[in-house]
Amino acid sequence: MIQPFLTVAPSGNRGRGVFTTEDIAANTIVEMAPVLVLSKKERQVVEQTKLNRYIFEWGVSKTKGALALGFVSMYNHEYNANCEYEMDYAHELITIRTVRQIKKGEELSINYNAHPDDPTEVWF
Repeated sequence: MIQPFLTVAPSGNRGRGVFTTEDIAANTIVEMAPVLVLSKKERQVVEQTKLNRYIFEWGVSKTKGALALGFVSMYNHEYNANCEYEMDYAHELITIRTVRQIKKGEELSINYNAHPDDPTEVWF
């Protein structure tokens, strides 16, 4: 499920990103996307390609990988993100939820460290 007011558009020097065409209230689920789960071995192969920047660590041990379908892999990183993501390992889903109100035209972002305000430096 992707809310109809989301769109992918250019995001300056960051390539593309996810934007909204209308205001969104805080605590709104904007997307629920299935993932393709990669075994540890498959993840190691994918990490040698440009897809490495689009996969998520997956599983309790974080040794597997997951490629999210829908727009999920297009959300850009912000340390003070306006959205958060939740991984559902049992159902192989990632859910994106707003953590504050987002204005029409604003880019939606997630913190790649899994918590909206985690200041830990990311790997890239």
